[in-house]
Amino acid sequence: MEMLALVRNNRVIDVLRMTGMMALAFIAVGLLLLSFGKNPIEAYGEIFKGSLGSTYGLSEVVVKMIPLMLCAVATAIPARMGLLNVGAEGQLHIGAMWATWGALTLGEWPKEILLPTLVLLGFLGGAVFAFIPAFFRVKAGVNETICTLLLNYVAILIVEHMVHGSWKDPMSFNWPFTREFSDAARLAFYGNTRIHTGLWFALGAIVLFYLALKRTRWGYELRIIGDNAEAARRAGIPINRYIILTLCIGGGLAGLAGMAEVCAIQGRLRPGISTGFGYTGFLVSWLALHNPLKIILMAFLLGVLSLGGDMIQISLELPYAIVNILMALIFFIVLGRLAAGRKEY
Repeated sequence: MEMLALVRNNRVIDVLRMTGMMALAFIAVGLLLLSFGKNPIEAYGEIFKGSLGSTYGLSEVVVKMIPLMLCAVATAIPARMGLLNVGAEGQLHIGAMWATWGALTLGEWPKEILLPTLVLLGFLGGAVFAFIPAFFRVKAGVNETICTLLLNYVAILIVEHMVHGSWKDPMSFNWPFTREFSDAARLAFYGNTRIHTGLWFALGAIVLFYLALKRTRWGYELRIIGDNAEAARRAGIPINRYIILTLCIGGGLAGLAGMAEVCAIQGRLRPGISTGFGYTGFLVSWLALHNPLKIILMAFLLGVLSLGGDMIQISLELPYAIVNILMALIFFIVLGRLAAGRKEY
């Protein structure tokens, strides 16, 4: 009982510490706004009003939450055993690219067969790309943080090469994007909003992650590795297998986010399909302390901030960079916390 109470107290302290640090980030940006002669309370009010003040705003927040939740779970799964997957951005791009290949090549298939195939291709694309840093971590001890981070740029450049090259739509008037997908390759929308069926991918991933952690041997061993990797090794838990498995599952979920973006929101592959969803998803995961249910709450908060940035440009004539600065400050706070609590094995 004493141990349980101690764990709960530590969690409360972690939450309070993170909340306080986020408050400091908001205060720091508020001081920056004051230096430009702007009222920070008014600016923050516009951010939340623009995001939550209308049905359209709320629906757009949900649209942004979909890739954020998937990329957050892509970070949280390996993080539960002490791994840092900073590569969700690149895995998202590769998943989108594999799904695009399927949509362009198999576009005549019936929708009932084509869409599950594209879901599988998106997942496999991200998983295969995540296997690269997992392989080098296991075989050569290469730091997965640096490897996944640098591979992001490789993935983005591969996508740009394809949309400027062989996949470029000949009817695009020299704009770099592919042909538009057939209707059979498009995810359905709900009502008059842009909320699409990819929402169920994200919620399903969170529920499965929660159940796996709480109800399965896999989740139990994952938590043991995260708490004490050396004890897990001595107990015979195959750590290398878990490194590959968790990174590949995480990469697959990020790839699924890419598939949802091209098959729902964009309808084709083009540069800039992600506005930093992978990096923001990383932030969402760490703010949620890798708790599956808290990921939903933090994805909502970051979705509100992201969407609200558009409103302050219109109403207060402030650059969107203000929101980027706020997220960056929170991001540095998270990185500082990471540096203090990094586990090695």
